[in-house]
Amino acid sequence: MPWFTDRNFFLLAVAVYGVSTIYSVFLWRRGFRQANRITYCILAAGFGSHTLAMIGRGFSFSRCPVNNLYEATIFLEWSIVAAYLVLGAWSRLTFLGAFASPLLFGIGVFAMMPSLDPPFSGKPHFEGAWMSMHAASILLAYGAFGLSSVAGLMYLTQERDLKFRKLRAVSALFPPIQRLELVIGRLVIGGLVLLTVGLAMGARFLKETEGVYFTEDAKILWSGFVWLMYSGLLMVRWKYAYSGRRFVQTAVCIFAFVLLTFWGTNLLSAIHQR
Repeated sequence: MPWFTDRNFFLLAVAVYGVSTIYSVFLWRRGFRQANRITYCILAAGFGSHTLAMIGRGFSFSRCPVNNLYEATIFLEWSIVAAYLVLGAWSRLTFLGAFASPLLFGIGVFAMMPSLDPPFSGKPHFEGAWMSMHAASILLAYGAFGLSSVAGLMYLTQERDLKFRKLRAVSALFPPIQRLELVIGRLVIGGLVLLTVGLAMGARFLKETEGVYFTEDAKILWSGFVWLMYSGLLMVRWKYAYSGRRFVQTAVCIFAFVLLTFWGTNLLSAIHQR
């Protein structure tokens, strides 16, 4: 059995995310008082192996690696790490990685379940540029939403420390909560734009293959509901000054819903299980 397979590369990435999770525990215990980029470097190493896994899967089957639940999950996780590495390059947001690591490790362990990656039948489920672009846009959108949720947990932690006048809130390396809220808002906007583009491309693909722009598929209905929730969140924030803790908590809760229902709706979807 060859060692240099896509699943082994992904297993290595999950192990690295596990190391980052363990290290993050020590960061939490120290109250984030020491400035370092160790978490960032560990996650960057995991991202490299993760990327090799996706490239290997794509080349081995000669298709975009979003064909089943395993591939969709690792693409979602890859998107979150990529978004973090971009934002984490800004030193004041480096410690988002300490919050992201447990999430990444948990998703990775779930993705390694054998039932999520059945043997490839030799006939891709998703064909054509429209569907590849649809899948990439949708999963990148969820990556942005996921990182906004991580930033939201960071915001709520710091706000709690300030509320109870804990010393670590003064000396911590977290950025100001106002700046965190701004970052969360921009990530939600960026994610919504990507989600809108992805849904439009999916509709175009359906028109080409099914002759309709919309069908009552579980995944399509779920995606529309997610779009409505994030759109509604931004609308009430803009129109009714819905900000601060309430805005952040809502953003975190919406992504928790996405994370908990993503896999179930994918399994219920006739289109995504052909």
